[in-house]
Amino acid sequence: MMRQAAALILSLELALAFQASTLPLLRRTKLAPAFVSIGLGPEAEEATEEGKTEEKELVAGVDYEVPNHEEFRTSRRSKLDEQCDAWFGAMLEGESGCLGDVAAQSKTILTTPVALVNEKALPVDDPDYTPFVSTKLPWTPLVPAYGLEEFGLPVPRRNAETWRHFDVAGMVQQDYSVQSGEGTVELSSEEIEKYQAGIEASGNWLDDDECEARLVYVDGKFSSDLSKTTDWAHNIGSIDDVSDEDTKSYLGRLTDGFTDKLATEVPCNDDMLSSYSKLSKPNHNLGDPTSQFAINAQQGTACFAAMNTYKTQSVAYVKAPAKHNEELDELTSPKPLLIINAVSSSGGVEALDASKGVACHPRTLVVAEDGARVSVVQACVDIETEGSTVNPKLYNGYTQMFIKGTANVTHSYLEETGGVVTAGVEKTDDEFEEDETLARDIEATRPALKDTHLEAIDIHVMGEEGAYTGAIMGLGGNGRIRIALSVSLLRSKSHASVNGFSLAGGAQRTDMKTNIHHVAQGTSSAQMQKNMIGGRATGSFRGRIRVEQSAQQTESQQLSRTILLSDKSRAWAIPSLEIIADDVQCTHGATVSDLSEEELFYLRSRGLDRSTARNMLMYAFADDITQCVDPAVLGALDSEAGLQKRIIRRLENLVPRGERAIKGEFHSI
Repeated sequence: MMRQAAALILSLELALAFQASTLPLLRRTKLAPAFVSIGLGPEAEEATEEGKTEEKELVAGVDYEVPNHEEFRTSRRSKLDEQCDAWFGAMLEGESGCLGDVAAQSKTILTTPVALVNEKALPVDDPDYTPFVSTKLPWTPLVPAYGLEEFGLPVPRRNAETWRHFDVAGMVQQDYSVQSGEGTVELSSEEIEKYQAGIEASGNWLDDDECEARLVYVDGKFSSDLSKTTDWAHNIGSIDDVSDEDTKSYLGRLTDGFTDKLATEVPCNDDMLSSYSKLSKPNHNLGDPTSQFAINAQQGTACFAAMNTYKTQSVAYVKAPAKHNEELDELTSPKPLLIINAVSSSGGVEALDASKGVACHPRTLVVAEDGARVSVVQACVDIETEGSTVNPKLYNGYTQMFIKGTANVTHSYLEETGGVVTAGVEKTDDEFEEDETLARDIEATRPALKDTHLEAIDIHVMGEEGAYTGAIMGLGGNGRIRIALSVSLLRSKSHASVNGFSLAGGAQRTDMKTNIHHVAQGTSSAQMQKNMIGGRATGSFRGRIRVEQSAQQTESQQLSRTILLSDKSRAWAIPSLEIIADDVQCTHGATVSDLSEEELFYLRSRGLDRSTARNMLMYAFADDITQCVDPAVLGALDSEAGLQKRIIRRLENLVPRGERAIKGEFHSI
């Protein structure tokens, strides 16, 4: 106890001594007040401390070097990116097509690189203000968005969002730089008979009394001998034949928002919207179409639409007069207007170098005036030409439709080029005899596997109560098929119904893209997409619905269904909704599955063999979309050339053989 008391006394003495020695020092020291801020940030104006130096403003050329941004323009390109640019540039070479100044303008847009400009924050009251600004440090090199390193419009990139599931590498490895030829083709009487017989065999021919008009193109060249024209449905062989300024402006329009002006002004409260890039501003607009943010939401069709405008040799032009077919009741379908694009084995060019391919650029422009009712059927078919060489082919189509007032347009698009894929490519080596050639080796040497089919369909519903009904069917055997459909609903009560079917087999790569854009208030849309993938094929569907802030009271439904017919096939189904408005009714969904074992068992218990049962289920799956095609080309069920029989024959070629590797019911929702 004595020791503890002594230690306590010593501690107190030391503490008193320290306080006595430091008290004068504390009295002489001027203490600064302490400020505490909790979650509110610094005050608007704070008094600077004495002796504090202001931040020095950096001077270009003294404190840092300003880089030469042009030296870094292509710094991010990979070897494949360079190949993509060289491939695209090679197809731009040569003379332009029939659109004159419109074609020259498109090439200027394509070949003028985008400016390398650093973004700057704008005042809140500026009309172009947006809070999303990416300003880079002044010594950081500026680079364009991916795909814009060399051209003014984004060209394909394997890792770009819109091209991710497409065979970009296979496409650019094939040279398609040879043009198919002049804008018209003169046929002899024998050739007329032969070509007509070939088109009739494909099931896509309609006699004069069965259609309102018929425009036939062979390898992109117009054939007057096979066509039936009218005053409002004919071919445009030169821009000099077009006197209407609206038609010229339509022909010059590009997709993916690169034509910023909307096809018609859109009423929104007391304003009229006219700019694509400013829709739903300032917080949700897509902005500059050359920005990486905007490119990620695009379909990637603008560069090919511009190339089509520059290279096309003929334009299938339809301008349905006001109140055309208004006397028909709702249950009576108007006679179709038939547009046939026939593709020969040579692509229209003989004696071509083995490494070269042929490109054709079909163009279609449809304008439906107020109150018109019109049915447009587009058919892409093969025609056999004896003794001709077989050349790789690129089909770069561009279809535009402008629906005014209360016009109603029914659109059927049938893609059946490229022949039929090889059956049984999903089998393993053990399933073939020793001296039997493997099915996938036969498929690898199939000439159409080198062909590429690209189609951009751009629809603008410009009038109140205007309507578009589309049936898009990709059935062909080309190695690569990519169909991109875009529908813009620009006036109140306008409606779009989009139905699609994609069939893939063998070693195909297919891609179906849709974009339904609700801009005006009170619009509606309904979409059903079905995909069937067999063999070792790869198929993808990306469906985008965007509802702008001005499109209140929108109703939209989207459903995608995919069936995988083999364990070696692959599918991507990507439905998406982008809703800026807050008063909408929108739904979307996607399913991926195999044929139902329970349904197969039921049919087999009724006496059907496995292949017949599977084929029946496959056709029933496709029949919903098939029934949306114009009845005139659908054909009777017992007709060998009818669409239903043609689909059945293609499905029989993809019917799975044997048992599945993985048993049970598998599907995703």
